[in-house]
Amino acid sequence: MKNQQEILAKLGIEKLNAMQEQSQEIIEKEKEVILLSPTGTGKTLAFLLPVIAGLNPEIEQVQALILVPSRELAIQIEQVIREMGSGYKANAVYGGRAGAKDKMELKHAPAILIGTPGRIADHMRRQTIDLRWIKTLVLDEFDKSLEVGFEKEMMEIYHSLPRIQKKILTSATQRVEIPDFMELRNPKRLDFVSDNKGELKILKVISEDPNKLQALVDLLGNVGDANGIIFCNFKETINSVSAFLTMHAVRHECFYGGLEQIDRERALIKFRNGSHQLLIATDLAARGIDVPELKFIIHFELPKKKEEFTHRNGRTARMHNDGTAYVLASKEERIPSFIADAEEVHFEPKKPEMKPLWETLYISGGRRDKISKGDIAGLFFKQGGLSKDELGIIELKQDCAFLSVPTVKAGILVDKLNNSRLKKKKVRITILD
Repeated sequence: MKNQQEILAKLGIEKLNAMQEQSQEIIEKEKEVILLSPTGTGKTLAFLLPVIAGLNPEIEQVQALILVPSRELAIQIEQVIREMGSGYKANAVYGGRAGAKDKMELKHAPAILIGTPGRIADHMRRQTIDLRWIKTLVLDEFDKSLEVGFEKEMMEIYHSLPRIQKKILTSATQRVEIPDFMELRNPKRLDFVSDNKGELKILKVISEDPNKLQALVDLLGNVGDANGIIFCNFKETINSVSAFLTMHAVRHECFYGGLEQIDRERALIKFRNGSHQLLIATDLAARGIDVPELKFIIHFELPKKKEEFTHRNGRTARMHNDGTAYVLASKEERIPSFIADAEEVHFEPKKPEMKPLWETLYISGGRRDKISKGDIAGLFFKQGGLSKDELGIIELKQDCAFLSVPTVKAGILVDKLNNSRLKKKKVRITILD
């Protein structure tokens, strides 16, 4: 099994940040830990390193269980573990994918199992998981799991685990209520939330038109060339906003529960790597997904609860960076009391000028074909003629890969490299729609 320095080298990380170092040290020593740290600070690696260090290579059963509120977070953690190259098997299971696929992967049990509480509870009832060797339980973004209605399943899972020795609970929020069913006796609480905030400005923009669509476009013209999320309450609203932005040639991606998993995943990939700078989303994007630092968020539809407002705003002004939350309201709209004090600003109509510098390429080969990130980088350096600063983010999946490249070179690279060989496989390379 690889040591920590080898794992960090594999991830391209020189050293851990202060939060990760302190968390690792405490998690290794303590039996009960509550880790509070904002999204984007490296919380996943902070708990994974000590969890992996505590695994026994002689045991060929699940030893660590990580419960998460969403399939996106499950996939994200699974990917991080695989990129760590620790030598331990990890699998993610979640609602919305075929049970047969789970069954096939669980036949050879992973050392670390990640999943949504509903799907994990289902596997426990079907006895497809041997629970006797699970000694570590992680509830990642546990308050979000409780919020979305998983309390019953989480209780069932906890009370089904006979040999838990270590409990780790994480959240991106400071004021969280610890669930009684976890039976924590003397937990060590690590709070990094207050240390990592930048300055958040909350500004109110009033729209003359009740539908607010033109006001949104004018606002986007004034925020500049930056990454941001436009929050809506309903998928129908997302569709109408998306159609209006498309009509005004504003590139964007959509993200909400009703989308197919593959479309949600690809929307996040393009948003992460800079191909699209705007994401129109429901509160599903407020927490538990890996997205880049944002300069702004826009409340196109106003949240109903203060907690939702706080979580949306938490997507910007992170890690000591400043950010702005815009509240877009029509004249007739009733503004909740928790937003009422926001400073009102006025903008002149201005056409949005967002021109992403990156384009995403799809490659039809992945881990299953023994293809590595190094293989992909080598192909684009040697045969594609890219320099190091022209090679963007590579995301490697089981059966495919995604790579961001300069927009101006995307078409040329596809013409030059499509049907190239990576390892023993001839791969298709196309621009991802």
